[in-house]
Amino acid sequence: MLSKFLDPKNDLAFRRIFGTEKNKDILIHFLNDIFGRTTNPIEGVTFLKTAQEPEVASQRVSIVDILCKDTKGHHFIVEMQVAHEPGFEKRAQFYAARAYIQQREKGTDYKDLKEVTFLAITDYTLFPEEEGYLSHHHILNTKNHERQLKDFSFSFLELPKFHKTKEQLITMTEKWAYFFKYAPQTKEQDLKNIIGKDFIMKRAYEELNRFSWTTEDLWNYNSVDMKQSADRAIQEGAFDRGKEEGREEGREEGIEKVAKNMLAQGIDVEIIASVTGFSKEEIKRLQNL
Repeated sequence: MLSKFLDPKNDLAFRRIFGTEKNKDILIHFLNDIFGRTTNPIEGVTFLKTAQEPEVASQRVSIVDILCKDTKGHHFIVEMQVAHEPGFEKRAQFYAARAYIQQREKGTDYKDLKEVTFLAITDYTLFPEEEGYLSHHHILNTKNHERQLKDFSFSFLELPKFHKTKEQLITMTEKWAYFFKYAPQTKEQDLKNIIGKDFIMKRAYEELNRFSWTTEDLWNYNSVDMKQSADRAIQEGAFDRGKEEGREEGREEGIEKVAKNMLAQGIDVEIIASVTGFSKEEIKRLQNL
């Protein structure tokens, strides 16, 4: 049976719900819920350009899913990460640092730089050694755990660690986790029990109603879905092979073999770079060996 609700993890659906002017109240609601902002809540956001330009033309442009700032200038980066990406936590720190640096590039004095918060929803387990599906990371004094350096924070919503059923949902954070993980399996008659009287979350589900999407929008959604599925299969499979080969022949040699195998299969250089961490130049060198 065809599901009424599409998948919010799809890039197109994700940006439609959280990254548009008409739905910015959904984004505000979501951020306040995830960060527990019952006091001093976020009241408004302004969307910023998601492409973080490199300093020189030869570098790759960094593109985030959603970049915005609230009425106090606090910057938020929100990412949906479906496929396992080696070094994703490092990319999170790079994106946050880039957003911080760009404030200075626009003439802001150091004392006026605003906080940057990075939030990722991951469809894979990022920190297997840690319990809990939602984690918040801050810079703390190792002796007294006080937080004096307050301008960077990172939060991760790891969907595989969320196991509650719709009957067990209590908090808004749990309801958002359920939304991301189970929306395509949710039935219309279940909505009342899942969201209660929350009008904003109801609108988030309504944005996923496939019958309100145009034929062209659905075609684009399916194209994105197929690409994400392919990328996920390639990245996770290649990463696993790389780890196995690395145990026998050393990590660097193992990853190099993965890169060569992917080249032999005609896989795009951009994807190979993402999986292996090699630069385009290194990959081209392997191509010519």
